[in-house]
Amino acid sequence: MKLFTALMAGLLFGLGLNISQMTNPQKVLNFLDVSGNWDPSLALVMASALTVFGLGYRLLITPSTAPVLDDKYCLPEVKTIDKQLIIGASIFGVGWGLAGICPGPALANIVNGDPKIFGFIVAMLMGMASSAPLDKLLLK
Repeated sequence: MKLFTALMAGLLFGLGLNISQMTNPQKVLNFLDVSGNWDPSLALVMASALTVFGLGYRLLITPSTAPVLDDKYCLPEVKTIDKQLIIGASIFGVGWGLAGICPGPALANIVNGDPKIFGFIVAMLMGMASSAPLDKLLLK
């Protein structure tokens, strides 16, 4: 049941990314280009997502209840902002700003068969594989 629920959540997320055009790198780049050809429509997508998340979090995550499909909530235990988090977020942000796409939309974009997306995913996987040695080097 957990795998089925995860599959359905992933399919719904991917469908939402496609409908909102978050899988279109040019649409994302236009959103980030505030001094040029700015397209504010993705701000509505983000506001809608934050609203749904906020309501869901308030309604579902309470100390007195347990999740429907598990024994406990799997929430982050570390809540500090450290050097590793700042470096990782910076690298992610620069990559997103340059490419106009991030891992979730890239995976949802596989169904379109664009060779550029496959190249992005290969580069993303190579970056993930090389991040452990890079963390040790940067965080000394």
